[in-house]
Amino acid sequence: MTATATRTGILIGAVLSLTWIAFGFWPCLFVAVAMAVGALIGRLIDGKLNVATLVDAFRGKRSSS
Repeated sequence: MTATATRTGILIGAVLSLTWIAFGFWPCLFVAVAMAVGALIGRLIDGKLNVATLVDAFRGKRSSS
């Protein structure tokens, strides 16, 4: 069985919903932020994230002219 975007989304949804049920909103938000940071670090390590493009996006610069 291979990991697809759908299965990954289901797993993320399950983790977040169980965290919300068990601990409440703020811990759930913390887990969601930690998962997003982990995903960004993973993409950076894999070489699938261009940091310069990401910084430009946060500065409001457009990637296409």
